[in-house]
Amino acid sequence: MKLAFVFLLLLQDGAEWRAILERSKDPSARGDAHFKLGEFAKAVAEYEKMVEQDPSLEKSHWRRGIAYFYAGRYDKAAHQFEIYNTFDNVDRENGIWRYFSQFKAHGKEKAREGLLKYAKDDREPFPDVYQLFEGKKTPEQILTKIKDAQLGDEDREMRTFYAHLYIGLNFAVEGKPDDAKPHLRKAVENKWGPKSGFGPNYMWHVGRLHHDLLSAREK
Repeated sequence: MKLAFVFLLLLQDGAEWRAILERSKDPSARGDAHFKLGEFAKAVAEYEKMVEQDPSLEKSHWRRGIAYFYAGRYDKAAHQFEIYNTFDNVDRENGIWRYFSQFKAHGKEKAREGLLKYAKDDREPFPDVYQLFEGKKTPEQILTKIKDAQLGDEDREMRTFYAHLYIGLNFAVEGKPDDAKPHLRKAVENKWGPKSGFGPNYMWHVGRLHHDLLSAREK
């Protein structure tokens, strides 16, 4: 899936997201539509409305944390991922987003010192990807392990998607857009992400949006 084809798909999807905003009062659907349109502050407002309506969502609302991050509210984002860890203490993907938020708010050293600790197994490829942020593995080591593993096509595509996404996001957070964009482009062109279910599909949009943000800064 090349970026030009992705762009054509988004023309149709963009109209659909606008239609959701016109007809729906559901803050979850509205928040997702705003987020996918790159309207991050509006996404935050809808996600906060969700929690106001149902306080039981307070800890588990990872989408709110990501929206906080892209709205530039890094301390709020970090707090969301901290309380999510009390809801799910296995998900290293959440720990990565806390690291990103801490990095933007307080710098790399404090972010690494504050990395959440995990004792239980997690879904692949996150045990290896998390070690990137601990300084224990390189992007090349992560990608080579996936390439050399005995995997089915879909599983390999899934692991490759997440690896490129988070390698790219890490370079972006570190202020290295030229290193970030090739990985984010590969994540966006990955066939598994956009056709997957709720969470992975949302993360595919994260990769797309961040790639677009980096590209816009070059103009």
